[in-house]
Amino acid sequence: MRPMRSSFGGGGFGFPSVQSTAAKLAIGLVAGSFVALLLRESVGLLLLLSPQAVFPGLMLWQPFTYGFVETNPMGIIFGAFALYSIGGGLEMSWGSRRMLWVVWGGTALAGILTVVLSLFFPLLRASLYTGGWVMGTIAWVAYGLSIGRGQTNFWGIPITGNVFAAIGVGFVVFNGLSAGWISQVPEVLALGITFVAVRGGSPRQLWLRLQHWRLQRQLRGRSRHLRVISRERPDDRYLN
Repeated sequence: MRPMRSSFGGGGFGFPSVQSTAAKLAIGLVAGSFVALLLRESVGLLLLLSPQAVFPGLMLWQPFTYGFVETNPMGIIFGAFALYSIGGGLEMSWGSRRMLWVVWGGTALAGILTVVLSLFFPLLRASLYTGGWVMGTIAWVAYGLSIGRGQTNFWGIPITGNVFAAIGVGFVVFNGLSAGWISQVPEVLALGITFVAVRGGSPRQLWLRLQHWRLQRQLRGRSRHLRVISRERPDDRYLN
């Protein structure tokens, strides 16, 4: 089922209840960012993603907590709003479990992959990442991809879901051009994860596709051993 085609920034988005999972993610982002800023010299630093702290520092919780931290006021406000509104649209369409796995689980996976890449790219090891907008990016792009060619509104402008998703990708591109691509590694990874999660299907669907591919390969292999029977009718004397 696709999410509701509502307007973003123009009212009438169909905001979810404050008890929804999307609302809890938004509240978690605001609360985590507050703690990180208030205790930035101590506990706050432990919430962010530092590849060298995760490995070999064994701060294994960081890929799961950095998504609830932003240190820029606009990032906090805009990220929380995106999670609450756009994430709420996904939750109403997908259900709480799938929305949580894609949005928060995708953010955690992007953090883990960033740590893995840091083993091969030393510049990543010295970086420090916040992930509030990683979650916001996943929600934004996933919403657009789910609608696809369907219609939605962006600040009163009618656009397709694919264009809406492209706007989310544009944010990552412009941030990379302005702040450097090293700072956008989790966001870039999140884009790939989102595309696979939305267009690739669930793990069960991926498994079924793999099984289908294996079956098709086996059938093609067997067909190579088959021979075409001549169209000429054989002599009936040899049939009995």
